[in-house]
Amino acid sequence: METDTIIAELQFKAVRSSGAGGQNVNKVSSKVLLTFDLKASQALDEEEKALIETKLATKLTSENLLILNCDEDRSQLKNKAIVTKRFLELIEKALIIPKKRKPTRVPKSVVEKRLKDKSSVAEIKQNRKKPEL
Repeated sequence: METDTIIAELQFKAVRSSGAGGQNVNKVSSKVLLTFDLKASQALDEEEKALIETKLATKLTSENLLILNCDEDRSQLKNKAIVTKRFLELIEKALIIPKKRKPTRVPKSVVEKRLKDKSSVAEIKQNRKKPEL
């Protein structure tokens, strides 16, 4: 994954933030929308695209666009930096291939201990019975 090339492919759009904030919200476009076109990306190869498409299926639109937004700060530049960092973390996490689980066997000592405990409990219960005459 080439970080610089991916960042060059990102499209940013500044819009007005919603919610409380007074006059600043009404006149300043500080909210940043990040759009990334997965299919048109040159920085990712086909395997990486397929992996991202499966792992981020819920976050992608029907046209395979990844849209993230940030309106945490009053500054447009800070919001752009935050959303870019969030995007890169999301992509890096999606590209991690999990290791296959190697099934292990139950150790012989554990099986023996369980059977020994079981037989001792059975013996205790057997001793509770009245003796047959």
